[in-house]
Amino acid sequence: MKRYIRDMPFAGHLLAYCLSEAAAKASRLLVVIVVARCLEAESIGLAAAAFAAADILKSLTENGVGQRIIRASEAELAATCVTAHRIFWVWCLGLFGLQILGGAVVWALSGNPVMFALIAVLAAEYLFMPAGLVQAALAMRAGKLKQTAAIAGGQVVFANFATALLVLVMPGPLSLVLPRLMSAPIWLVAMRRLHPWQRQAGIAPAPLAPFLRYGASVLGVEVVKAIGPQADKLIIGGLMGVEALGYYFLAFNAGLGLATSLSQAFATAFFPHLCSSEDRSAALRKAVGLSLCVIAPLVILQSLAAPYYVPILFGADWAELSDIVATLCLAAIPNVIWSAAAQWLRAHDAAERELLGTTALTLALIANAVVLAPFGLGAVATGYVLVAAVTQIGVALPILVPAFAPLSRKAS
Repeated sequence: MKRYIRDMPFAGHLLAYCLSEAAAKASRLLVVIVVARCLEAESIGLAAAAFAAADILKSLTENGVGQRIIRASEAELAATCVTAHRIFWVWCLGLFGLQILGGAVVWALSGNPVMFALIAVLAAEYLFMPAGLVQAALAMRAGKLKQTAAIAGGQVVFANFATALLVLVMPGPLSLVLPRLMSAPIWLVAMRRLHPWQRQAGIAPAPLAPFLRYGASVLGVEVVKAIGPQADKLIIGGLMGVEALGYYFLAFNAGLGLATSLSQAFATAFFPHLCSSEDRSAALRKAVGLSLCVIAPLVILQSLAAPYYVPILFGADWAELSDIVATLCLAAIPNVIWSAAAQWLRAHDAAERELLGTTALTLALIANAVVLAPFGLGAVATGYVLVAAVTQIGVALPILVPAFAPLSRKAS
């Protein structure tokens, strides 16, 4: 594994995922432009509520199983893949059933069949995932991150173009939800072709206990991580109304969406690189330095440009979102710092510490939304960035400082 990944250095992997995210975000702008001009804020808010409910549950797919494949030794790999394949199928089918049940509960409580339909459509995505997850992890283990980045970006671009087309043809919340399901077969076919895998005869599955120990903390992290931004939306919708939620949903995707995508790109590229590095402290220092040098200027540039591109892209009626978008962009910088610390913890079997830090951040952001919602969306956005920066950098420093200690000793 180390030989393969060293042949394609971290900078190339990070660039591939940043380009993938750039393509996804560029196509997402098309969606936002069309949606802002064709849909009412109430319709957008309805779809946003369905996405919020579904995305909280979807965080359960990040259960650390794929990362165990990436971290496994060559001797353990075949057995690890067998157990992982079984877990993926049981897990995804369970999530499909759970989401359908959750949609039925929402229907019963709200009397809104449209919400059930939206949640059910999103649930069907789980039926495509388990047949390609082992292949995706093996591809990343083999250093094929440029290809996996292209597949992920292609899937999102297809979904975004499909969304824009459907909004024009049949305006309504279903047009925002259906493309996610339509794009799932693209990912599945591409991953299976990128790195074919079949269970070898006579290979016994690896013990389940290590998956459970490692996965429990990783799963907790991802669930808590998903609850934060989705809870923001649900709180704003509850305290300020569906129309305000629609405005925040657009601003969130145009601004904070950058922070989320860049952090995810960094984490995806960094974890395999870190696991394969002989000097992990040096790898951490170089990765953090490179990422901040690339990401921070882009984030600041986008923030400064928000007053100009928001009215042009979204229309004059949405110009008031400019300041909110500009503010939310800045959350990308502390997000990347915390992402580096989190991947370090996962690589060292200390995901429980990541869970504590992520929980602290989520609780702080939920409190921010509750306290500042009465003062308007601008106050919520400003508080979000300040709270995220203080919390993320605060919990990351105890992890990052030891890795940077050799540099301070050399300087002295």
